[in-house]
Amino acid sequence: MSTATTVITGGGSGLGLVTARHLTEAGQTVILVGRDAARTAAAADSLRGLAPDDGRGAAPRTYTADLEQWSQVRGLAERLASDAVSVDVLINNAGAAFPRYEQTADGAERAHALNHHAPFLLTHALLADGTLAPGARIINLSTFVEKRGKVDTGDPDVTGRSWKTRFYHQLNVYASSKLISLLATRELARRLPDGMSAYNADSGMVKGTAINSNAGGLMRLTAPLFKPFAVSPDDGVRTPVLLATASPAPRPSGGYFSKSRPGTPSRPAQDDGLARTVYGRTARLLGIEPLPR
Repeated sequence: MSTATTVITGGGSGLGLVTARHLTEAGQTVILVGRDAARTAAAADSLRGLAPDDGRGAAPRTYTADLEQWSQVRGLAERLASDAVSVDVLINNAGAAFPRYEQTADGAERAHALNHHAPFLLTHALLADGTLAPGARIINLSTFVEKRGKVDTGDPDVTGRSWKTRFYHQLNVYASSKLISLLATRELARRLPDGMSAYNADSGMVKGTAINSNAGGLMRLTAPLFKPFAVSPDDGVRTPVLLATASPAPRPSGGYFSKSRPGTPSRPAQDDGLARTVYGRTARLLGIEPLPR
């Protein structure tokens, strides 16, 4: 997919911007989505002149949206549709962990809103608007940390609100939101139109980055211990870049990819019944018509 148009959320900095650089150099046209307009515009400027000399890849474009807010996710999808953008690859890269419990204006825990609701809602809104190309690929950034996720398999909380009355452990909340997203992606892949694919991409532990600058408590204290095991940002984006560029589309759709190959997520993440429940509950929460089975 060397001539694809790729939308990258969280593209104004960090791994999103590194991913954008690799894809620009590969000849793709990138569209960066960020919450800070000036920073995202500066990121786009840094990519100019990196496209191949053969003319592949148009100049990068930018959109601004706060993806913690459902209304802004819907607004982003509407603007992309209004601008007649045909999206070949959607990389849901934006994500965060937070040091304490906070709810969004929509009544969701913040990490769940950004790590799960935003990619789910954006993907379905683009599908409904016909903005995703027939062979589109949806790549959701995942993490090996999902193995720490805490999900009630009989009554999964897709809002994250249950953490209000539980001990709020930053890493466990982040992991749980990523596990929920991984499950929803597993079921999404079963329902996508023929020719489309969805993936979970683990970037691993990356040097020079953090889950979020708001990281605090135990996460901040223990971060230095893991530095010797971390990879460079360029190595960290190899998996999503592969999934965005490989021809033909990698298999399996709905799978978890790590180190540029299919990997094995946690046991709960492989539960098809739980994946169906999570998908259905999330669709109802967000007011989305579920894709047919």
